[in-house]
Amino acid sequence: MPISLRSSLPLLLLTLLAGWACGPKPCSECDTLVIVAVGQPSGLLPPLVFETVGRDISDRIFERLADLPADGSPLDPADYRPALAERWERIDDRRWRFHLRQGVTWHDGEPFTAEDVRFSFEMFSDPMVDALALASIQGITVEVVDGSTVDIVFPSAGPEQLYDATYHVRIVPSHIWGGMAPDEWLADTATSRIIGTGPYRLTSWDQPISLRLDASGMNGHRPAVNALVWNFQSDPDAAANLLLSHAVDVMEAVPPPRQEEVAADPEIRLVPYPSAVYGFLAFNLDGRSVLGRRAVRRALAQAVDREVIAPAVVGPGTVVPKGPMSRLLWVNDDGIAQLSFDTAAARLELVADGWILDGTQWERNGTALAFDILVPSTSRSRQLMAEVLQEAWRLQGVRVTITSVDFPVFLERLRERRFDSYIGAFLDEPSARGLADQWTTAGWDMGNYGRYANPVFDSLALLANATANAADAKRLWVEALSVLNEDAPAIFLFTPVNVAGVNQRIEGVTINPYAWLEDVATWGVSAR
Repeated sequence: MPISLRSSLPLLLLTLLAGWACGPKPCSECDTLVIVAVGQPSGLLPPLVFETVGRDISDRIFERLADLPADGSPLDPADYRPALAERWERIDDRRWRFHLRQGVTWHDGEPFTAEDVRFSFEMFSDPMVDALALASIQGITVEVVDGSTVDIVFPSAGPEQLYDATYHVRIVPSHIWGGMAPDEWLADTATSRIIGTGPYRLTSWDQPISLRLDASGMNGHRPAVNALVWNFQSDPDAAANLLLSHAVDVMEAVPPPRQEEVAADPEIRLVPYPSAVYGFLAFNLDGRSVLGRRAVRRALAQAVDREVIAPAVVGPGTVVPKGPMSRLLWVNDDGIAQLSFDTAAARLELVADGWILDGTQWERNGTALAFDILVPSTSRSRQLMAEVLQEAWRLQGVRVTITSVDFPVFLERLRERRFDSYIGAFLDEPSARGLADQWTTAGWDMGNYGRYANPVFDSLALLANATANAADAKRLWVEALSVLNEDAPAIFLFTPVNVAGVNQRIEGVTINPYAWLEDVATWGVSAR
């Protein structure tokens, strides 16, 4: 979620950006697209990219071996498209062979080779780097067959090998980074070292204000947009103001309170697209807490009308997720069982568990039904969601407090399990495998901060992740997620619709919900 710290640009910078945005008269920068981003990257070297804005930029510079379209299945090899690899085949149940594109060069003119692929996997796998992809590619090795061929070898058989070989790792130049020790990678991400093979090359980075990429003109890439300029803001309102002033061309997600204002501007159009994010309230299942009781969690889940709350708090088009996933994830299915809004059923759950409604407060053996919700102060929408839930539960006899902390403190408290409950948000990948990291016992040291444990769910998730047939895997996931929902380790609250703001001079806009700027090279810019 964006950081809500109001900021503004100096007048000089606004003037420069207004020039970049190209008004109605022709200019030399009318093939330049100016993007406003909430937040800024800490680095651009792919294994060290941890922010979505960093990924948005880095992925214009660096390429994968193959790409998976937004509507593709990670289990189906036919859905992948060539990128730095022109073709591939399975050798056996642990080995895939990739044939690399010929004649590709890095932006500095050095040739791209099989050694770059081997080195990139080594770099992403280094525990000192601690890349986000580390768990997904652990145990994978790369063997160079010849200068344009590599074998990617997996530690065991599995249905998503092609996904793991292509989705997580961007290929970086070994001649730039190979002569440095891993601790130097962490310390040295100079602009001159950000060299890729992709459609754009980094030309300037004025931290923390702006960054510019120019079309590389190499390796067959012919972007319709010649230059991309990012303007970094820490506050979504400030970003929306730049869009409305026509100082920038594109904003990834216009805040719902500003959408009507943006829609009224004839120079801007709104482009809605489904978000890959889902939001939830997760419980700490410590057995000493009232939230460790299954009946309490089920009652709390049934006491809130999520269908009304979700669009009211997050914005139009928001829907209630069927479980821990956005509407985009391929295992999403109407057959997943959920607890419905039913305050009478909620009361029955509590009474059966020994709770007594004493006036306006539920109690059991002298213990009040009360708990706290932890939220990051940087997310106004999560704070508002907590307030709405607090009021809904107050009406049902549950006392709830809210603790708002800075985002680093929020993460620290999750890792240390110093919370009763928290409102979180996860960004889906095309694979459902991440559900195991978030909700099985194997994920206790990863994303399963509440320590949810159900052996039935664990076994079904394990079996689903090992199933190669997509239909069979989906059936298993539906069964597994139904089990999870019955336990109510969390209340799955929202999966929103993002609404991009786009200046009318930008043409041919298509958006991949998993990576909104993936197709930006195909967009067009007209002089208006």
